[in-house]
Amino acid sequence: MNDIKLSALVTVHNEERQLADCLSCLGFADEIVVMLDKCTDGSKAIAEKFTTQIFEGSFAKEGARRNTAIAECRGEWVFEVDADERVPDALGVEIVDTIKTTTFDWHEILVDNYIGGKLVRWGWGASYGKAAYPGLFRRGVKVWGDQRVHPSLVWSGTRGKGPMLKNRLDHYVDRDIADMVRRLDSYSTAKAKDLREAGETWGSTLSNIRRLFSRFIKCYVGRKGYREGGYGLLIALFAGLYPLLSHLKAKMED
Repeated sequence: MNDIKLSALVTVHNEERQLADCLSCLGFADEIVVMLDKCTDGSKAIAEKFTTQIFEGSFAKEGARRNTAIAECRGEWVFEVDADERVPDALGVEIVDTIKTTTFDWHEILVDNYIGGKLVRWGWGASYGKAAYPGLFRRGVKVWGDQRVHPSLVWSGTRGKGPMLKNRLDHYVDRDIADMVRRLDSYSTAKAKDLREAGETWGSTLSNIRRLFSRFIKCYVGRKGYREGGYGLLIALFAGLYPLLSHLKAKMED
């Protein structure tokens, strides 16, 4: 009988600055699994202080990395968390309690995003940031798609999605505005590669210009980014620019 009920899974590429703080929050799990992806820094030595379940690989796409890592988990349930995220004690308790009683296959987890030390709760979404994510699931029901950024998801379970957890994950998404700009560039470059491989450019330039405005309004007004001042304005702007930049890079760059 498998006595491992819950696996906490972290996939890592050169995260020595963040990894210890992330792993130190995962003691509520029955095992911690770390997948090292082309790490050339001290991430492995840090991971070894917290777990023996360490695996190494080299992946071109995020979806493949995450699927390979999930396959190494032995728990009935898997909790996916990234190195720049922290699990408060209350969320850890709620996760353990949830898997004891739930009849569903997966649950979403709310996210508090921080830029530097500032909590920025409003305005996230539209492929630029996450306000919640499907991070707790029965092993075998979740498969990531074959993409570099924002992989698609396929669910195979029969019991479906359960209620969203009440406690929030802390996500230290960016250190400053410069980090926000770098992430926009990185995301759009990766998305452009996915589009080119699929023989697409994500529609016409005109449609992506319209999308810029619709996404801006969705994040700034619909998701109340205006409540966050300048950061909310930037989040909405970058969410709108993301598809346009991805389209132009797919169309114009080799």
